[in-house]
Amino acid sequence: MSVVKTERRPRGELARVLVVDDEADIRELLDLTVARMGLSADCAESVLQAREFLERQRYQLCITDMRLPDGDGLEIVKLINERYGETPVAVITAFGSAQNAVAALKAGAFDYLAKPVALEQLRSLIKSALSLPRQSGVTGDGQATSAAGQLIGESAAIEHVRQMIEKLARSQAPVYISGESGTGKELAARLIHDHSSRRAAPFVPVNCGAIPENLMESEFFGYRKGAFTGADGDREGFFQAANGGTLFLDEVADLPLAMQVKLLRAIQEKKVRKVGSTAEEVVDVRIISATHQILKNCVDEGGFRQDLYYRLNVIELRMPPLRERHEDVAPLVQALLLRICGAQPPRLDAQALRALEAYSFPGNVRELENILERATALCAGDAVVVEDLQLASAAVAGDSVGRSGETLDDYINRIEKQAILEALAKTAFNRTAAARLLGVSFRSLRYRIERLSIEE
Repeated sequence: MSVVKTERRPRGELARVLVVDDEADIRELLDLTVARMGLSADCAESVLQAREFLERQRYQLCITDMRLPDGDGLEIVKLINERYGETPVAVITAFGSAQNAVAALKAGAFDYLAKPVALEQLRSLIKSALSLPRQSGVTGDGQATSAAGQLIGESAAIEHVRQMIEKLARSQAPVYISGESGTGKELAARLIHDHSSRRAAPFVPVNCGAIPENLMESEFFGYRKGAFTGADGDREGFFQAANGGTLFLDEVADLPLAMQVKLLRAIQEKKVRKVGSTAEEVVDVRIISATHQILKNCVDEGGFRQDLYYRLNVIELRMPPLRERHEDVAPLVQALLLRICGAQPPRLDAQALRALEAYSFPGNVRELENILERATALCAGDAVVVEDLQLASAAVAGDSVGRSGETLDDYINRIEKQAILEALAKTAFNRTAAARLLGVSFRSLRYRIERLSIEE
């Protein structure tokens, strides 16, 4: 019998779980499962009894049914979040009741289980809940600690992102990260994963716009040997690769409608079926999605399913554009110069820094990095000056966006395509050499060429 350990109780004391359900057989099932995992459980059959237990005892997890004789599980979710924030709470919902599950997650539930309760999913949920790290607080030297310490900047906007990441890391709820290109959406997703109970399992990023439509299902769910021509053996998909961890769906708005239906089922049922297989397999995956598009507009225009939108957008994390946090430009410049040039980067003179702080950055942090890479290559001495930044031409181009009616995304794509074409021309369309010239990986360049429809 394996005992699940947690940092939040004295050594030798069993972790305690509060079970709240008005059905005796469900209480017994949960009690036996908890006991077999080496844990201790208290069982309540109403909201009132649950309140009494919570007042007397500290719990490492609460599992509650949604329907109770004197109320519903959302009352318990809200109570625990308000008064007992260290205790994660999971809810049991009726089979297929997606609306209840989403409502519970929005209210602050750690995760949910659908009836009939699958023991494998129950054990996985319990282990994840007991593996949650301590909430960040204040260290002995008075410095505030943060789960999102890799985010650079001290602005109010970025501090809000840090706080949100810290909260989201303690939940299993699906997260939708919105924001313009270059704002750090994948970084935020990685930070949520790295500081969650899933941190020891894989983080699998997937660019939904880079997968051919005819390969979508096999890439996401895997396939069995002989499922189609060329399937010489069994292969796992993204869901299986991320089992126990986090699946990050970048540019999720690019998924075709047919794949959206299959993705919705996989998320709701927590099961997938490999191409060529008749059996489903349980997967334990947390979904984090992102896109630079406004997903609600995609729904309104008919390009994205509304039911999938509500499944993915349980909690939204907005990544602010750099123009909304100009006070973060200086620390970002310092960090990026160290990354680009190593231990002894050139300094940025005062006039150049003021020019950057006044710039609008349509490409956000990614554009700032590109500007600094170009500037360090052009600077003649030990300091980067305004002329090295070449911001005047960028500002003129930015003005033309508004005059011509070209959208920001179209403008960025046009500039990116032009840079790639120039690099390919210089290298006689040698993609490996072009990638090296542009300072990106070969895989990244290949994706960009496909996305921008660049032909040799």
